[in-house]
Amino acid sequence: MSFLPVFLITIGFLVFVFAGIGIKILFKKNGKFSGTCASQSPFLNSEGEACGLCGASPEEKCKNEDA
Repeated sequence: MSFLPVFLITIGFLVFVFAGIGIKILFKKNGKFSGTCASQSPFLNSEGEACGLCGASPEEKCKNEDA
């Protein structure tokens, strides 16, 4: 396989992804992504630290009003 078809397919996928993200931002309230509490996942928070986004501990519900 030559370089040009692989390059064009890669550019096509990148355009598709950025268009999808742009469309999501257009349809979201105030054009921003909602945050999630990583503290709720035992895979992401093995040490039991508070959420960096809203400050909730792992046993508390997310305090972020957008989530």
